[in-house]
Formats: sequence, structure tokens, C-alpha cells
Amino acid sequence: MSGWLAVAGLGPGSAELITPEVSAVLAEATDIVGYGPYVERVPLQEHQVRHQTDNRQEISRAEDALRLAAAGHKVVVVSSGDPGVFAMAAALFEALEAGDSDWCSLDIRILPGISAMLAASARAGAPLGHDFCCINLSDNLKPWSLIEKRLRLSAQADFAMAFYNPRSKARPEGFVRALEILREACGPDRIIIFARAVYTEQESIRITTLAEATPEMADMRTLVIVGSTQTRLIPFTGRSSEKSSGQSWCYTPRSAS
Repeated sequence: MSGWLAVAGLGPGSAELITPEVSAVLAEATDIVGYGPYVERVPLQEHQVRHQTDNRQEISRAEDALRLAAAGHKVVVVSSGDPGVFAMAAALFEALEAGDSDWCSLDIRILPGISAMLAASARAGAPLGHDFCCINLSDNLKPWSLIEKRLRLSAQADFAMAFYNPRSKARPEGFVRALEILREACGPDRIIIFARAVYTEQESIRITTLAEATPEMADMRTLVIVGSTQTRLIPFTGRSSEKSSGQSWCYTPRSAS
């Protein structure tokens, strides 16, 4: 087959954080496939066609991309952040496994990007500097009982925790319950970070404790990080274009005590 397919991560929001590898593949592509807002982030060239779909159409989007590549197109499926973290790479392989056997001979590449959790961690300091886990709090594709089990076990293991999709408009009660579980398992003084829309003009970083955290501090553009027992703060007293005096750096040391 003459076509190829790449699944590419666009990073957290800033064009400067798109890797050179991804930029080169986007320039070569004939077709850009993805969720509408992510496709819109890619400047369209004369030889390219955009294929935009709804956020919950991952499998059908992947199938369409595979058909285009099988027909000889040079296809890039775009994701925000990293395509392998709660994104299109897994959906692509689900479609590949269940689809036309000829698709398995396609030239397929997965191109990494900077994930939201790593971008948020960098903005705050290094809260994921030691052992950590990452949990998607959306119950669209898994039952809430499984989410609750993983929350409790992660807290018991004393991981720092990064949470994607914390609070949707359709199911705001989920994050209310998540905070209750975390306070019970971790205690009220545990550090929590709300990093919203990192590396965009709407960015905000808020560092507080579980005792002071409220569900309204998060939405679907927020990456939430809860520290381990070792996570700590260092007050920032200088000047910076990105940090105000009086704010704190947050980090988890690499050595566990």
C-alpha cells in the first residue's frame, strides 16, 4: 500500500511545544483527521483536507483514517497532548485489530507529544518527580466502581496522582465523590494542584490542599495533581515572567523517606 498513517500528539496547547517530528509529518500529510478543535490547531495547506468529527467518535474516526491510508492517502490523526495517553493511539489499534486484515500491512507510526500531565507538572515545579500514577476520572468507558477502587489503591500505595477529565458538565458529581475519597484516604493537608489550560492564554495554576479544594476548581480543561506524603512546597521570592513572588514551587523528591 502506498499510503501511510501517523497518529500525532500536538502537545498541551502551544505551537512551540509541537515536536519537529510531528511538524514534519503534518507538512507532508494529505489528510488531517481528528476531533474538531484539535484539527483546527493545524494550519491547512492547499494540498490538504480536514476530516473533523465529534469527540466521542474515536473508533469510527480511526476506521475512516485507516480506509484513507489504505486508499493511498498520507493521513495524520491528531490528538492533544500525547496520542498514547487517553487518546487516539489506542483507538487506532482497537480499530486495526477488529478491522480489515489488509490494514495490518499499512505503514503506521505513533508520534509522541508532551502530555497534559507533564506540562502541568512542569508549570507547578516537579510534583511527579517520584513514583506516580495517572487516572482518567471519566466514567464514559469504565464503571465508576473501578475508578473508586483505583483511587483508593493509589492513595494507599502513596503515589502522587494525576487526574484527567476530572469534572464534566454532564456528570459533576463524580469529582465531588473523588475529592471525598481522596480526603478520606490522604488526609486534609495533602497538596492538590489544579492546572487549567496549560500553555494557552487561559492558563491558571492553583496549588492548595484537599481541605480547601472544591469541585468547582476543576473542569474538563483542568489537569489535577494530588501529591504523595513526600510532596512539598518551596516559596518563590524572586521575579519571573511566569511566576509571581509569594507563589510556591511544588515538588516530590526522588528519594523516599
